[in-house]
Amino acid sequence: MYKRNVQSWSKHLDFFIIDEIVLHIAFVCAMLIRHGTTPYDDPVYRGLAIVLLLADAIVQMLFNTMHNVVKRGLWLEFLETGKHCLMVYLAATGYMFAGQSGETYSRLVLFYTLIIHFMAGYITRVLWKHIIINIGTPGSKKATMLVVLQPETASTTLKRLLASKVEGYEIVGAILNGESELKEVEGVPVVTTLDNAADYICREWVDAVYIDSPSTDPKIAKLMEDCREMAVPLHYHVPGMGIYGEKQFVEKIGGTTVLTTTINYATPAQNIAKRCLDIVGGLVGSVLAIIIILVLGPIIKAKSPGPVLFKQERIGQNGKRFKIYKIRSMYMDAEERKKELMAQNRVSDGMMFKMDFDPRIIGNKILPDGTRKTGIGEFVRKTSLDEFPQFFNVLAGQMSLVGTRPPTPDEWDKYQYHHRARLACKPGITGMWQVSGRSEITDFEQVVKLDTEYITNWSFGLDIKLLLQTVWVVFKRKGAM
Repeated sequence: MYKRNVQSWSKHLDFFIIDEIVLHIAFVCAMLIRHGTTPYDDPVYRGLAIVLLLADAIVQMLFNTMHNVVKRGLWLEFLETGKHCLMVYLAATGYMFAGQSGETYSRLVLFYTLIIHFMAGYITRVLWKHIIINIGTPGSKKATMLVVLQPETASTTLKRLLASKVEGYEIVGAILNGESELKEVEGVPVVTTLDNAADYICREWVDAVYIDSPSTDPKIAKLMEDCREMAVPLHYHVPGMGIYGEKQFVEKIGGTTVLTTTINYATPAQNIAKRCLDIVGGLVGSVLAIIIILVLGPIIKAKSPGPVLFKQERIGQNGKRFKIYKIRSMYMDAEERKKELMAQNRVSDGMMFKMDFDPRIIGNKILPDGTRKTGIGEFVRKTSLDEFPQFFNVLAGQMSLVGTRPPTPDEWDKYQYHHRARLACKPGITGMWQVSGRSEITDFEQVVKLDTEYITNWSFGLDIKLLLQTVWVVFKRKGAM
C-alpha cells in the first residue's frame, strides 16, 4: 500500500523526537551549570522538565515549526530554530506566571536552557538534514520508480527528478513515449517500450510510476488504467502546473478531483484568527473614530459646509463594490475638480491620483505671493485621522485591518490583468506599500509589486508586523497621503 507523505507536523516526526531529546539534555545541562544537580534530584524541577517537553511539543504541533525543515538553508534554519526556542521559552514562562510559581524556579536555569537548546538544536537539525539528504536514514531503503517521458523533454525532466534527493525514490528505468534510439537518459536506462510498459511493471520490482506525458494520448491513458488495475501508485505530472501558482493542492469539487493553484491560501483557523483580529481592532478603532468625528466634525463643517463623513464607491475583493467611509478632508466639489487637475497628477500613468499640493483639500490655498497655506484638511490627512471611519468597514466585513488599498471604479477600469492580483484579498486600512513609503511611491507598478508580495507571503504574523509598522509610520507622519 502506498505510503503518503503527510503535510502536518507529523511529517517530520524524526525532527520532532530529536528536538525533544535536545531540549531535555539542554535542561539537564542548565541544572548542572546553575545548581550542580540534575532535575531528577528535585521533584519541582522534574515537573518543570515535563512542562518544557509539553511546551516544545505544543509549539511544534500548533505552529508546525518543522515545515520544510529539510529544504531550509543554513541562515533560514538559524532564524527558525531561534524562533522555535523562543516560543518554547515564552510558553514555559507563561506557565510559571499563570501558576504563580515564578519564585520557585531559577530564571537562570530557563535562560541557560534556552541558549543551549538553541545552539544544540541548530547543530543537530543541520547534521540530521545532511544525513537524510546525502546518506539516508538508518535502515531506510528508497522505493523504486519508473518514469514515462516525452523524448524531447526527457533529459530536462530527469535532471529535475534526480536533483531532488529528498523525495524518497530511486529511479530505476525510463520509458519514452515516441520514436527514439536512446538507450539511456541522464544515466537512467530506457528499459522497455510504451507498448510493453504494463508487462514490465507487472513482472519487475516497481514501487511507483511517474508519467510526464499527455494523458490525451490513448497509449498513456491505457497505461494509467493498467497501473490502476495493478494497484501501482501513479504520479501524474499535470502539464503547465509547474509554472503557474506557488500554492497547489488537490481538492474534490462536484465529485471530481481537481488540482487547485493559487497565489496563496488561508486555512479556516487562519481566517478565523484574522477575522477575530479585525473585530477587536475594528471595535477599538470605531470608538476612536466616533471621538475623532465629534472633535473634528464642527471644525470641518465650519470650514466647508456639508457632511463630516465622506462616502465613496470602491472596488473590494475580487471586484466586489462597497462604500468606503472617511472623514471628509476635501471640499464638496473635489471629484468634479479632479478632472481639471489631472495634468498635475504625480502618478504618470493615471492609475492613482496624487498631487504635491492639492487645492481641493479644505483650507489649502495659494496666496498672491505664491505661499502655500494649509488648513484642517491637510492636518487630517497628514495625521491619517481621515482613515479612522474605515474601522466601520472593517466591522462590517467589507475591509480588513491589513490588506491592499481598494481602487476607485475609474482606476479599476484602467487595470491590466496583473493589476487585478491586488484584489485577491480583502482590502485593508493599511498594508505593505503604505508602510514602505506611502505617498513617496508614485510608480503604480511598484504598488502592485508590494501588494502582490503581501498576498504571496501572507501570514497572521505578517499582519501583526505591518500593524506595528503602521503605528510607527503614522506617529512619524512619514509619507502620509
